[in-house]
Amino acid sequence: MKGSRILIIEDDAALLRGLADNFVSRGCLVETAKDGDTGLSKAISGNHDLVLLDIMVPKINGYEICRTMREKGVDSSIIMLTAKGQEDDVILGLNLGADDYVTKPFRIRELLARANSFLRRRKMSAAEVHSFGEYQMDLATHKLLRGGGEVDLTAKEFRLLAYFLARQGRALTRDDILNAVWGNSVMVSSRSVDRCVTTLRGKIEKDSSRPRFIHTIRDIGYRFEDLAAEAG
Repeated sequence: MKGSRILIIEDDAALLRGLADNFVSRGCLVETAKDGDTGLSKAISGNHDLVLLDIMVPKINGYEICRTMREKGVDSSIIMLTAKGQEDDVILGLNLGADDYVTKPFRIRELLARANSFLRRRKMSAAEVHSFGEYQMDLATHKLLRGGGEVDLTAKEFRLLAYFLARQGRALTRDDILNAVWGNSVMVSSRSVDRCVTTLRGKIEKDSSRPRFIHTIRDIGYRFEDLAAEAG
């Protein structure tokens, strides 16, 4: 986290100060904005690793800031801070390009842990071999290995896992997954995503009822995150 560039767009002065202090104390370079107009300007002109974005900031709301950032090619990771926990609000933010969301009130340790996950992964160079837990996924040979042996995956399961691994830590809607893995097929629905996740869990999780890697986000979709590794 040290040396990472953070932009915090939040109109609550006490929360803004508290967030800034926590990131500064961990060696981050922090910029702040109390309204959407200033925040968007800084987001576009700066080169931030992470943007913490309140949805309900004045002048320009967080949804519009997120949309404009992505349209202008800004690739900073975005975590939306929202008091709106409704499914439609969360999905809207994710569809506009946010990577994750945290619902207020939140514990600062939770936010810092999630922010650190994005910052660490951002520094990792793209690789053809992805490791998670006791697994190694080789994109070049199209194989998933565990302890030297190959785990048998269908083509769809492999594509789903590759999609998850490329977006670790992000909240992904079922529509996101459906479009990326199944494409424009009219013969599938969000239930196809759930079925494929179930079969994939059965092959990579020790206990599918208590998954280590593929976590369900109620009413939204899924997040791939190795919580055991994060805790270590």
